[in-house]
Amino acid sequence: MRAISIEQVLCAAAQFDLGGIIVGCNIYGSGHINGTNLITVQTPQGSTKRYILQTINGDVFPNPEQVIENIAKVTEFLHKKGLSGRRVLNIIPTRDGHLRYWDTSGLCFRMYDFIESSVCLDKAESPEVFYQSGFAFGEFQRYLTDFPVDELHETLADFHNTPKRFEDFLSAVEQDRFGRVSMVQKEIDFVHKRMAFCSVLVNAHAQGRLPLRVTHNDTKLNNVMLDEKSRKALCVIDLDTVMPGFSVNDFGDAIRFGANTAAEDERDLSKVSLDMELFEAYTKGFLKGCDGILGNEEIRLLPEGAKMMTLECGMRFLTDYLQGDTYFKTAYEGHNLDRCRAQFRLVECMEEHWRDMKNCVEKYIQK
Repeated sequence: MRAISIEQVLCAAAQFDLGGIIVGCNIYGSGHINGTNLITVQTPQGSTKRYILQTINGDVFPNPEQVIENIAKVTEFLHKKGLSGRRVLNIIPTRDGHLRYWDTSGLCFRMYDFIESSVCLDKAESPEVFYQSGFAFGEFQRYLTDFPVDELHETLADFHNTPKRFEDFLSAVEQDRFGRVSMVQKEIDFVHKRMAFCSVLVNAHAQGRLPLRVTHNDTKLNNVMLDEKSRKALCVIDLDTVMPGFSVNDFGDAIRFGANTAAEDERDLSKVSLDMELFEAYTKGFLKGCDGILGNEEIRLLPEGAKMMTLECGMRFLTDYLQGDTYFKTAYEGHNLDRCRAQFRLVECMEEHWRDMKNCVEKYIQK
């Protein structure tokens, strides 16, 4: 996404119905895709209120209108389920009643209430915090289990279609537009050796063992707002990728991000491992939040979801590296390659703990 000036951000913020004067604007969060700013407003009564203003990355989301329509449908549905206040995102309309604002340069902005007295974490402080994250995402699926999944736009085609991601990877290797293939042959071989695994989940769906559900599709720990003091789960955020998907992928992406003992881009691969205590805590929380909506086949495939999302994510980082680092934000040259290598090491760790992962989820099978 191209750079955005503070003047553009302030101009966009002024288009929304904020009920006061803007007195603060700061970059907020650590997301890879969209631009996010924290907007502070002073009301006529002298109090302050805060909002989140986001610029939708049009390079990633080619149809922002569909993204916003999905979010509006899902949040309205959750409101009707009785969620309110800090428990669900609240979209702020523009002064003329729209849910988004397009500026003259073609950027699309949207605004939410800021969830006060909350915190989002990039790393679990304890197994209990990770349990709370799992509960939040499981509960999110449970609340939306009767939402008509066919009413949602597929805002990112084939987003978690791992066989398609594999094809994209092969194409990037074949084209080698930036002459980087020779430097990553080990990583390329790693993917090739797991080619058959890439189809496990789509095959399970084709066989009727894995249903489509309304899924979040980006279930990182930092996409759950926690109460600042109690660390209890409050609200699932970053709903840009809400669309039809598999429950096990939502589970798996959370494990990929949160049960890794190292950072997503850790260079020292000896620090990367799968924390089984965190895996078990998240499994317990996720299934508690789901409260029986998942079938036994879905539960049994949770470890496959974890490995699939980790392999897929590593493959996407590698593909982006081969294509010139155009998708993910990078902080330095080779950043995507470091991310890829950390993900692939985590895949190996999951393979080493495969029996433990399978035994963990088997405890929740309904006999």
